[in-house]
Amino acid sequence: MKKNLNLFITAMATLLTACSSGGELLDEYTQSINTSTSSGTSTSSASSTTTNSDLSNLSVSIDSTALSETETIPSDDEDYVENFSSTGTVYIQYNGSSATTTGTVSGVTVSIVDADVTVSSTVAGVNYVLSGTTTDGSFKLTSGENDKKFELTLAGVSINNNDGPAINIQSGKRAYIVLKDGTYNTLSDGTSYASSTEDQKGTLFSEGELLFSGKGHLSIDANTKAGIASDDYILIRPNTNIYVNASQGNGIKANDGIDVRGGVVNVEVSGTAAKGLSTDGYYTQSGGRVTAITTGGSEYDSDEKDVSGSAGVKADSTLTIDGGSLLVKSTGAGGKGLSSDQQIIINDGTVKAVTSGKTYTYSSSLDSKPKGIKADGNLTINGGAIMVKASGGEGAEGIEAKGTLNITGGTTEVYGYDDAINSALNLTISGGYVYAFSVNNDGIDSNRNLYIKGGTILAYGTTQPECGIDAAEGYSVYITGGTLMAVGGGESYPSSSSTQPSIAYGGKVSSGATIAIVNGTTEVASYVMGRSYGSSVSILLTAPGLVKGSSYTVTVDGTTVGTISSLSSPYSTIGSTSSSMGGGRLGGW
Repeated sequence: MKKNLNLFITAMATLLTACSSGGELLDEYTQSINTSTSSGTSTSSASSTTTNSDLSNLSVSIDSTALSETETIPSDDEDYVENFSSTGTVYIQYNGSSATTTGTVSGVTVSIVDADVTVSSTVAGVNYVLSGTTTDGSFKLTSGENDKKFELTLAGVSINNNDGPAINIQSGKRAYIVLKDGTYNTLSDGTSYASSTEDQKGTLFSEGELLFSGKGHLSIDANTKAGIASDDYILIRPNTNIYVNASQGNGIKANDGIDVRGGVVNVEVSGTAAKGLSTDGYYTQSGGRVTAITTGGSEYDSDEKDVSGSAGVKADSTLTIDGGSLLVKSTGAGGKGLSSDQQIIINDGTVKAVTSGKTYTYSSSLDSKPKGIKADGNLTINGGAIMVKASGGEGAEGIEAKGTLNITGGTTEVYGYDDAINSALNLTISGGYVYAFSVNNDGIDSNRNLYIKGGTILAYGTTQPECGIDAAEGYSVYITGGTLMAVGGGESYPSSSSTQPSIAYGGKVSSGATIAIVNGTTEVASYVMGRSYGSSVSILLTAPGLVKGSSYTVTVDGTTVGTISSLSSPYSTIGSTSSSMGGGRLGGW
């Protein structure tokens, strides 16, 4: 986006206090909201810019550029190698078709066959340092019932194993994977694995925790299964630089969870229904930059009796973003950007999600629709900068929650072919900036009640019966605060319980036209249309400066189109607004 996001968020926060000038927002053309207090006294001012052309062209690409990161090492956290006490070091050097070892530690046995290295250990605290190159070798660690935590330092090593994992850790304890500063390390597997009674779930596999640190680089080429896999959890720390390319399985897979605290992580996967980063538990990110690109389509999962699609990041439990950058793109049919089987919480950071695939249909009752961000439970946005594009045709929604959807802050910009923002249960906006642009459906769609309590909202739906904002049939829109322009063929108008009045204007308004609400000689609010409509549309306008009982004039490009002698609550009407109340549809459900 062509803007300073920090300035933009600050400007939007200022705008919420009813500023007298500012908030210029561009989509295909130019759109803006200017607001002031009803008395005409300016309380503050701000301005910022965004473009829908930027959003419609939003893309995600691999970027291995290092970040400048610092971190504080907690003294009592066992997941940090700095708190690991080494009892000895074993060096393993690969030399083409062979390998050698130096250094001995009591309780450690090293067996080498050609370039296949197997370590058996009964002691804790050993550091295994790998270096050199082999085109057909491996590193395997076994500990039997004597699982002990250890350090594995990759110090400029390149391992290709033609018939199995490059690194196979058969220990259920912590594995500190340290990428030695300044080194480049590569791991790859073959196109098939030799049969084994042991788990071999990826090119780098561990039964226990995988804890990545160090200022080196790691590149993984996975041809059969996942690139990195753990039967426990995976931690990625600042300054690491990891790239995974997986042609069949997931890029990074963990049973219990994935915790990204920093570093640069790039993942590309091409297999059908493959995920960039996948966990049966939680996904949490507080720093770093994660980029995940998937190109595979969807398939029927006979075990789950359901359809499974690709996803940039998939969590079976809670997906939480507290900082950093998470950039995802899925181009296959039915693909998702971010997906959680439970809830998604975004508190801070930058999130970009792009999907371009169409709906995948397995049968009349089973399909997978492309979604930018999808939560099977509740979805909450408390902060951060979120940009979403879902352009794959019918069913392609930007943000979707099967539970409640709550936006309390941050900047949320969504471009969707279908609904831009959709929730199965109540949808509440109480702060932040929200821009929702639907190519072929509703801008913001709730399949229950829709509450607008604060924030700045621009919502574009298409022609009737689609709406700028839409509550389900039998439910209502409640407006108690905030600045809003909602445009579409129809609207769900505010219920009588709304405490902040609105103005519903109906008529033909060209893109680029300025709609202003004037009280006497004071312009209370102005909005610049950012979309062309071929016929009359319904426009719902509200701002904190509107007061019940006051008189207002509505102008379009300076020409008066209507006057309200006494503003009613919850709204007054000017022009030929659509009788459509929206709702009644399930917004893709």
